[in-house]
Amino acid sequence: MTDPREAAERYRAKQRGEIGEDDEGSAPGIGAAVDRAAFIETAIQVAIRRGDFDDLPGAGKPLEGLGEHQDPDWWIRRKIETENLTGLGPPAILLRNEDRELDGQLDLLGRESDVREVLEDFNRRVIEARRQLQGGPPVVTPPRDIEAAVAAWRERRGARAAASAPETPPRRRRWRRRKAE
Repeated sequence: MTDPREAAERYRAKQRGEIGEDDEGSAPGIGAAVDRAAFIETAIQVAIRRGDFDDLPGAGKPLEGLGEHQDPDWWIRRKIETENLTGLGPPAILLRNEDRELDGQLDLLGRESDVREVLEDFNRRVIEARRQLQGGPPVVTPPRDIEAAVAAWRERRGARAAASAPETPPRRRRWRRRKAE
């Protein structure tokens, strides 16, 4: 029993003169596929004998990711790792990472109003992420207490200023007048 689509295609090919009456029994393209496979295998063997595959990078090392569970999004994870991309992922994880690095970012700011603005924005995004009912891990990052964070920022800033201040007072320079010649 044959597939009607296959029979129709055979009929069209016979009408166009692509196959003869004696070729009907064999499947088209089998000979070409066997020849192609033989050609490829021969080319590989010739390249091996020439030494084209010697000293390739990664030779003798295990294949990366072999034996790990199958992840349908493996390619995007690898792209994120190789390109060192940030800002991608569920809000819960992004906020957790931002919370961990927030003090360092605040220390780069010079004005208290800027610090308050950054903290208000962070708290707004935390509350907004908690309200969202999207999939992913739950948001466990707490909002920051703005007054306590500003006080800690002032303290760190004062400690840095004290550490960078010289221990001995600078010598005063005395200006002398030159004698008129």
